Amino acid sequence: MKIISIIKISLTYSFLLASVWVQAQNIRNITANVNLIAGNKSNVYNECIGAGRANEGLRADWQQQLAAIQKDVHFKYIRFHGLLHDDMRVYAEDKKTGAPIYNWQNIDRLYDYLLSIKIKPFVEFGFMPSDLAAGTKTIFWWKANVSKPKSYEKWDALITKLVQHWKERYGEEEVKTWYFEVWNEPDLKGFFDGTQADYFELYNHTAKAVKSVSPAYRVGGPATSATKWIGDFLGYCEANKLPVDFVTTHDYGTTSVLDEMGTKKQQLKNIRDTIARDVTSVRGIINASAYKKAELHFTEWNTSPSSRDPIHDTYQNAAYILHVLKKASAYSNSMSYWTFTDIFEEAGPGQTPFHGGFGLMNLQDIKKPSYYAYKFMDELGKTELKNADESSYVCKSANGVQALIWDWTHPYQNSYNQDYFSKEQPSVLKETVKLKVANIAKGKYSVEVYKVGYKQNDPYSTYLTMGKPSQITKAEVEKFKMLSSGLPISKALVTITNGTFEYELPLRQNDVVFLKLIKTN
Repeated sequence: MKIISIIKISLTYSFLLASVWVQAQNIRNITANVNLIAGNKSNVYNECIGAGRANEGLRADWQQQLAAIQKDVHFKYIRFHGLLHDDMRVYAEDKKTGAPIYNWQNIDRLYDYLLSIKIKPFVEFGFMPSDLAAGTKTIFWWKANVSKPKSYEKWDALITKLVQHWKERYGEEEVKTWYFEVWNEPDLKGFFDGTQADYFELYNHTAKAVKSVSPAYRVGGPATSATKWIGDFLGYCEANKLPVDFVTTHDYGTTSVLDEMGTKKQQLKNIRDTIARDVTSVRGIINASAYKKAELHFTEWNTSPSSRDPIHDTYQNAAYILHVLKKASAYSNSMSYWTFTDIFEEAGPGQTPFHGGFGLMNLQDIKKPSYYAYKFMDELGKTELKNADESSYVCKSANGVQALIWDWTHPYQNSYNQDYFSKEQPSVLKETVKLKVANIAKGKYSVEVYKVGYKQNDPYSTYLTMGKPSQITKAEVEKFKMLSSGLPISKALVTITNGTFEYELPLRQNDVVFLKLIKTN
């Protein structure tokens, strides 16, 4: 093998030709030095992940998908709705006496499984068991009751007994590591049939019930949509001397905050850092309150709040995810992507293989581009190197250097997401990226390159070329999985003699490229 002091590798011959053309247009330099360390890479990306509802977590396909994702991303917590919903049969009342009947069997099955694959519950208390509900208003295809409790004495007892059960089953030290969040988006009438004052009362009772089992258990809220109520919530808690161990809220990249049945027209905001700005703003409100030490968790976020928005299936979504995660990581303790799977039934079961579901995987276990945004983040080394480029990470690990590079370009739209992303959107070349890493140890290395972009780990674009069939065969499923296998697009062996590694590649709009430089001797 020829020894060279500066290594320049092109992915393919066609990329070489493209690079020559792009180079004349725009050069993007990314430089790093293995001796100049920025710190530990942020783990905001995998602190928590969302899922639809608790009962879906009892399904074999849901569990299989979560186990597969855990191997690649290693999420620490998972949050979902419906823990207290009737389909979990947690609470009922004797028809003659009205006495409470508690049943922890389904929760135990679910939580036992989660802990067995090393993911903890980020507990969301909701929705209301119908026998305990003050009203009959529901939301979603699966009829979640959004009423207040008819009796706070019975509600308090339910929460206390449930938390006490967890303490007995899993132990004090384990449950101390959990989070207890009160309700979901109570600022929206669709999710809570009450006023702000009613929610504050619910929080008051729930927080005290949790703390009655152990003062060390962490409780928080208000789990609002679009970062609302934060100041009011903290002011109420201070006035009433209530605990707030963490603050939660939600944010999406579109103007709409609730699209229960996927019928609203969605459009991505044309503000480059909209979610990051909101994260920073909420952290500022917390810092100005009596709860400065409270953690901040965005327990839901995504490009769109609709489970029928095709943007979730696109290659553009992967670049958007990475842009948000890097921009928001300094001010939030977690950014919980909504959700890990398309096994999600708020608007009913998805009717087609790709239907705009939130998931990182579709119903047939096909990995979407967004899946690889998380997988690549997890494969970066734990030590981040200093790097002035806003759309990349360069990290080091024991056996080499890893670089994750992307372009986030807002897809210009004269129409809504449902129209724009229901058609193929070929990408165009944007720039040449020149990566340079200094002070690399001398020796032989393997260079592996992975990519997400148009027609690259992009099964949805192929689905569109097929005419968006309502069903796909088993053979077609396997072909889709091959198209989204995540295998490297190139491998090469190089020898570094002077401590400098250089790499040049063309980048199209909304491409994501992951490079591994692995020492082989």
